[in-house]
Amino acid sequence: MKTKILIVDDQAEIRRLVRYALDGGGHALFEAANGATALQVAKVIQPDLILLDQSMPGGLDGLAVLQALRADPQLNHVLVVMLTGNQGEQDKRAALEAGANYFLTKPFTPARLGDLVQVMLKARPAAQ
Repeated sequence: MKTKILIVDDQAEIRRLVRYALDGGGHALFEAANGATALQVAKVIQPDLILLDQSMPGGLDGLAVLQALRADPQLNHVLVVMLTGNQGEQDKRAALEAGANYFLTKPFTPARLGDLVQVMLKARPAAQ
């Protein structure tokens, strides 16, 4: 069974870059352009991993989405990599305290992201 990965970013170029980085990895890739859509899609597909932009305009930024995921018993186990252009320690701390499994700053190389995803998926607990 393919692992399901949800890519959440308000910038279509970033979603394309992430898709390129993960293409050929045998994953089922899904996309959302905002926080509200991300939560709706996550409830339907039950992803194994979410790549989540921290800074998105609109009602739900990445931290709000992450908090909603961690509060939902059906989704609180999902691995979350917070992606952000913010390189400050305060942003990283906020993401990790909210429950992110990893924090990756933009720009990142496709190879770096692909490697990170593989390591995280292999290291996750088997009973998911």
